[in-house]
Amino acid sequence: MWWDDDSIEQIVTREFVCNRLLPEEIERLDRQLGFGENLTDGTYWEWIEQKAKKVFLILTDLGLPDQIFGLIDDSWDDEDLPIALDQVERLALTPYKDAKIEKKFYHRQFHYLLRHLQNGAHLDYHDDELVPLDVAEKKHAANHNPHVDKVMLPREPGMVFCRYQIPLGPGSLSRDQFIREVNGIRHLRNDHLLSYWASYTHREAGYVLFTPASEFSLKSLLSSTPGCLKNLEKNARRQTVMNWIHCLADTVSFLHSQGLSHGNIRPSTVLFSNDHRVFFGGFTRFHTLISTGMTDSSSFDKEAYDYAAPEHGDRRLPSSPSFPPRAADGGGGAVSMTFAADIFSLGCVILELLSFLFKKHGRPFATHRAAKHKSAGRGGAVLDCSFQRNLGQVETWIEQLTKDASKEDSPVFRGVAPMLQLVKQMLAPNPADRPSAGQVQARMYQILTEACGIAEPHCVHNYGSPELDMASLTLGSSPLSPPPPGSPPQGSPLQASPGSPGAAFLRRWRSGSLAGDRRRRDSGGNSSSGGGGIRKMGTSAQEVENERETRRTRKDSSAGGLGIPEILARDESKSWHLPLYASR
Repeated sequence: MWWDDDSIEQIVTREFVCNRLLPEEIERLDRQLGFGENLTDGTYWEWIEQKAKKVFLILTDLGLPDQIFGLIDDSWDDEDLPIALDQVERLALTPYKDAKIEKKFYHRQFHYLLRHLQNGAHLDYHDDELVPLDVAEKKHAANHNPHVDKVMLPREPGMVFCRYQIPLGPGSLSRDQFIREVNGIRHLRNDHLLSYWASYTHREAGYVLFTPASEFSLKSLLSSTPGCLKNLEKNARRQTVMNWIHCLADTVSFLHSQGLSHGNIRPSTVLFSNDHRVFFGGFTRFHTLISTGMTDSSSFDKEAYDYAAPEHGDRRLPSSPSFPPRAADGGGGAVSMTFAADIFSLGCVILELLSFLFKKHGRPFATHRAAKHKSAGRGGAVLDCSFQRNLGQVETWIEQLTKDASKEDSPVFRGVAPMLQLVKQMLAPNPADRPSAGQVQARMYQILTEACGIAEPHCVHNYGSPELDMASLTLGSSPLSPPPPGSPPQGSPLQASPGSPGAAFLRRWRSGSLAGDRRRRDSGGNSSSGGGGIRKMGTSAQEVENERETRRTRKDSSAGGLGIPEILARDESKSWHLPLYASR
């Protein structure tokens, strides 16, 4: 049981106290206090009821409830807690000094001095304090990392949190660095982001609670389908995957609209819950430290390399990753390059999910990507199955999935071909040729509503970008390999039939009637408002789009850019500086 002031008030009644005292001690409860030289007419019971319920509970736990009278005679009460270990002997709990009893009293007092974690707040716990939480699962299902587990809080019934443990000290973060990282992400909230809930330091570690707690990742999904997904009816499972794709595109659009990029999109950072929610992790320094196990920052990260954009080249673990989601610190061109890299990695993830629909995900796809690198006499050399170095193989994979989709009768598969064409553009070798996140999200919505027959996708936002410039998004059969110099652009502009749901959505988007609006259907059919608390860092989605168009038509002479994120000041009012010991 985790004690708080309310439970102590309810449990420590006169009956509770009397049940733990002898008859002659019960009689003493109503006597006048034995100190104060008749300056007070209060009784021992009144002192316990008003000032010493916690002290009485501690004495009861030690088997010394009768000592409450001596402590009251010496004017001890709950306000004196916590009492330092070297001061406990002043309580005179036993006729002779008993170090064992004194130590028990010292540690037991913290059971009744709990400070509960609260949403959005950080606490610094003293080494001997108790942190009121229960471990729900020793190993986190998504990655089985020893520094990640699931916990529950006594004041948040029914909620399960993902807890990250970050060792503090040499080789990791200092305590001050940990606090700065926390201040940088504490306002990061979105339905499809692993969001900060609370944090604390205790002993030699810092802890961060994120919500929601994931059950599996796309990385694990590619090797084994979880039971919660297998149990879905076939068509419902297919629609769920399509909704996942749209939600991921929607979330990247949200980040980019705030002038932020994720910078680490790959299967291990795409997470799922048992109720089929999808969300991104992996965008803070905490996630990076955990995912690498605090290993040498120079070690090669194969997954990051496999799903990185070509312009990022040979990706290794960042020695000091940015937070919140990475924001470019250069000019407008650097912003677009960073955003475009997100689009490439998102395209890789979407292609993995579409392959999952055809049960061709994971190893078969990786083997196909690496097929061109096979050569005799190489022994056990690791083959390069990255997307960036195997775009030709990726294109043939897309062509095969398109053929497979044409043979299916389910309405969901009617959206696969146009979605694959969009993915081809997302995987363009030249960053400037990739669509923006807003264009990807709008096109995904159109595909889901018009082709797949999903009337109400899970997420619909307009993140402050009324002009999507959809006419510039060509969806044809452009090859993924770089075109010959001087070749004209291929494909045709995206068109939506005037009476279609997608066209209606685009009209509402362009007119601004969707500004700030988010429609989301829960299981009961009710709408709920979304939107996150992530801070804007100086570049809007419209500015990014203007810069992108300028680069396509003429040399850009402007030099706009993102500002450095301001680190939020630490709220000292939420910190409890121990020891707060009695000093009489």
